[in-house]
Amino acid sequence: MNPRRKKRLIIVSSVLIGLSIVASLVLYALSQNIDLFFTPSEIVHGKRETGVKPVIGQRIRVGGLVVPGSVHHDKNTLKVSFQLMDIGPKITVKYQGILPDLFREGQGIMANGVLVKDQVVEASEVLAKHDEKYMPKEIAEALAKHKPSAPAASTMPK
Repeated sequence: MNPRRKKRLIIVSSVLIGLSIVASLVLYALSQNIDLFFTPSEIVHGKRETGVKPVIGQRIRVGGLVVPGSVHHDKNTLKVSFQLMDIGPKITVKYQGILPDLFREGQGIMANGVLVKDQVVEASEVLAKHDEKYMPKEIAEALAKHKPSAPAASTMPK
């Protein structure tokens, strides 16, 4: 092989190796920043179809109903903790910041955060829907299956 072809081969192979390293780092970074949606039951028992449970330290999005009587505010800071439920077990959400004006007990909410213990989510963002009848679609369907009198039509507006 002449020196010119050898030099081209080294350059092309170096570029390909560099591109593959960059692509793998980008894919790894993207996989760490995906927020997957879970209900409180799925956090405890795993997804129904796959059995996949979130691991401690994983960024997740959790949705459910705020359990009446479970909201506790710290008097000196903006820390608040409350419990979420759907049809089964309850989980605890801890949040530091100002809650949305529409946040109240019995309300459907969604929280983005990190799973810090088995049933504890440390939220970085809490969202409440403006419609009084709002309930996440998955929770409304689950409640409709277990309680025929549950308002299944109270899902997110179209």
